[in-house]
Amino acid sequence: MSVPLSELQARIRKFRDERDWMQFHNPKNLAISISLEAAELLEHFQWRSFEESEAHTRDPEARREIAEEMADIAIYLAELADNLDIDLLAAMETKLEKNAAKYPVEKARGSHKKYSDLE
Repeated sequence: MSVPLSELQARIRKFRDERDWMQFHNPKNLAISISLEAAELLEHFQWRSFEESEAHTRDPEARREIAEEMADIAIYLAELADNLDIDLLAAMETKLEKNAAKYPVEKARGSHKKYSDLE
């Protein structure tokens, strides 16, 4: 089930406004919240090897928890974009185009180097 981002943002706005939380949801606080939720996502992988991390993501309960953390991040990000009147999907498209120019396939394929270090 896929819902347009604008519809999700309206639902987030309604949820927030019903609780009178806009007073707390300024850009600084939302950016902090995104970072905190990202840290909670990282906890699922902390101290695990690559193989252990892969196995962890196949556990149904862990997948549910990981999905919830990802949703928390996405909700705060969607709200921040809404509050700042930034078209998040357009920003993502623009950034993908910019990254494609910075990391051309012929130079970046299979490399972890930063664009400024690609030869």
